[in-house]
Amino acid sequence: MKITGRGLRNAVGAVSIVVFLGGCAAAQVAMSKKDLDVQARTSTAIFVDAVPREKRTIYLDIKSGVMEFDRRKFKQVVTDQFLNASDNGYKIVDDPEQAQFTMVVYVLNLEKTSPTAAEAALHQGYSGGAVAMGATVGLLSNHNNPLMGAATGGVIAGGLDFISGSLVKDVTFMLVSDVQIKEHAAKGAIVRKDSKVDTKISDSGSSQQTVSEVSNQKEYRTRIVTTANQVNLKIEEAQELMFKKAAYAMAGFF
Repeated sequence: MKITGRGLRNAVGAVSIVVFLGGCAAAQVAMSKKDLDVQARTSTAIFVDAVPREKRTIYLDIKSGVMEFDRRKFKQVVTDQFLNASDNGYKIVDDPEQAQFTMVVYVLNLEKTSPTAAEAALHQGYSGGAVAMGATVGLLSNHNNPLMGAATGGVIAGGLDFISGSLVKDVTFMLVSDVQIKEHAAKGAIVRKDSKVDTKISDSGSSQQTVSEVSNQKEYRTRIVTTANQVNLKIEEAQELMFKKAAYAMAGFF
């Protein structure tokens, strides 16, 4: 195909605009996200009952099915938070029978994500490990021709990403921790727990069951979503501070 002088000038001009826009976007992201920002947010506040100093003992159990998650390191960080950084007198013990509180932490995710997905994970709340994460997909369209608009937007976005995105990435990681705290009730107190279970019995119907349990333990449940954001961030650079922020939130329940 023969390209005229005018066509060549137009093509060069279009490429120049894309390069300029890509450079501006890259510079803006690099400046606004140059510092590491780590935040831990809790879906529901927990307030455990005050107990005498001799009863301020916690048995800590960290669980996870995430291969990239360093469970041993995270447990050490949480333990250090209670022993060294907290002034409320609580300590971690090895025997669950001797502990006034049992805190079970299930880590569901430690992965690269988007702010939208992190917000959705927080609003979902405690799930006890049965979590389904979703993704949000955006579509560029044109009022006259949606398919043409989507194609054009994809080409422009692809050009910008090729120019600036290969060097400058706005990266977010999230750590999702479901936390369950059990506390021995006062002597003589009985705790009743009612649970509703929906069961599908056939293609045409289902049934609902109510299960009542009696125990001597009170339960508290919540979710902590810890996010780390920075330009070109690597998980190795963010993990330790993410662990510390999550541990600080857990210690704040006591």
